[in-house]
Amino acid sequence: MNEEKRPLLRRTTASSESQISNSRLYLAVFSAVLGNFNFGYSLVYPSPVLPKFKSPDADPRLRMDTDQAAWFGSIYSLGAAAGGLGAMLLNDLIGRKMSIMMSAVPSAAGYTLMGGAVNLWMLHVGRFLTGVAGGMTAASIPVYISEISHKKVRGALGSCPQITAVFGTLTLYALGLVVPWRWLAVAGSVPAVLMVVLLVFMPSSPRRLLSLGQEQKAEKALRWLRGSNYNTNIELSAIQHSINTQVKITWAQLGTPIYYRPILISVGMRFLQQMTGITPILVYLEPIFAKSNVSLEPRYDAAIVGAVRLLSVAVAASLMDKAGRKALLYTSSMLMFLSSLTLTMISHTTPCPAVNFTAVNHSSHTELGNTLQSSHETALSFIPLISTVVFIFGYAMGWGPITWLLMSEVLPLVARGVASGLCVTVSWLTAFILTHAFTHLVDAYGLYVPYLMFTVVCVFCLLFNAVCIPETRKRSLEEIENYFRTGRTFTIRQNHPSVLSN
Repeated sequence: MNEEKRPLLRRTTASSESQISNSRLYLAVFSAVLGNFNFGYSLVYPSPVLPKFKSPDADPRLRMDTDQAAWFGSIYSLGAAAGGLGAMLLNDLIGRKMSIMMSAVPSAAGYTLMGGAVNLWMLHVGRFLTGVAGGMTAASIPVYISEISHKKVRGALGSCPQITAVFGTLTLYALGLVVPWRWLAVAGSVPAVLMVVLLVFMPSSPRRLLSLGQEQKAEKALRWLRGSNYNTNIELSAIQHSINTQVKITWAQLGTPIYYRPILISVGMRFLQQMTGITPILVYLEPIFAKSNVSLEPRYDAAIVGAVRLLSVAVAASLMDKAGRKALLYTSSMLMFLSSLTLTMISHTTPCPAVNFTAVNHSSHTELGNTLQSSHETALSFIPLISTVVFIFGYAMGWGPITWLLMSEVLPLVARGVASGLCVTVSWLTAFILTHAFTHLVDAYGLYVPYLMFTVVCVFCLLFNAVCIPETRKRSLEEIENYFRTGRTFTIRQNHPSVLSN
């Protein structure tokens, strides 16, 4: 009897899913990820701006030395950590959507301070406030998207925060070629305002509404997201079942695998993501290229890297639900390892031993040698650019978007708001320490030491993916949670009691 019923259930589910209309879901996702656009834009703001503040022609009130430039580059990450802590409270207190909208307040205030800066404290405080906004959006937007999406498109939509952040970065690099630094700050406030206006008309997460006992609002929100012809009963029942099996989390229960395993995996991924060096590389991209003696102007190199990064994230979005998360993470780790290893070797400043050649036509040989050396140096000057492009490509097709997506997928539903804020906080505290130390390391040892460290971290990324990260492709949030509960299977059994209720 059960064998006869299963195909009918599959046909009913398939029929329900075939009637999904994604247009409004895409609009809701677009409205939310404008916050990530702003995040990507503000993160790399120092790249075209710092050379102007460090030049002899800079306004004396705004001129920066090495230590001040290090603070200007890194204080954003400190603000993002504070924003992550704030999101831990706001996500569960006022909901994901309202948390995203609230991020527009520090964002607009920060850009206003930087655009009108007449001394250094205005620049640093403005940079800190835009970091607070970035931390809030990084903790809230992936969770909001995962909770309003269905499993067929969650992988692609889960990469949207990273795609729009990359697009924001590219926009900043491109505008930096022609727009003065004050107007760059003014332009940054536009996406935040547009985000608030659009989100006013978007629904809250059906999962949050159900958790608050607002069944009718949840059904209305889900129907708005899926289309009028969609049968919401099956999905609402699955969400309600996952909520019903949850209990209020306590510190003692954090010692059970269903909680500590996904939280540790998420924290570990965000820590390793930052330790690859992606934040200091993006923040100091133009100064890095200037120090690497690339033959192109550093600002054009930065724009090229931004364009390649956008392409690679688009590739990752198209492959995420086909190749799977782990396969892309393996590919990403290997590309980052090879490129950072190359950067380590070419940035090593140990001179080659001199060779004494004697020949009859000494002048002729010298002239030929100079020509060959010049051609050799020209070719070598492009290696830092190519290696950086490969590094960014590898990061943006794996450890960039997938880390955000997996964080929103594997975190336990009952603690997702708080846990996502914790992950973002750990991530940005790591980024702050690394970004602040990067400038001093480069001044003391050159690029060789930080690149060597990033190479070693890439090896740990490979091992962490192999041992710790589960494959979540085409799995619902409830199935993923059941995997951590049982440690064996993704299958949901409606009569399966929660281990915490025993």
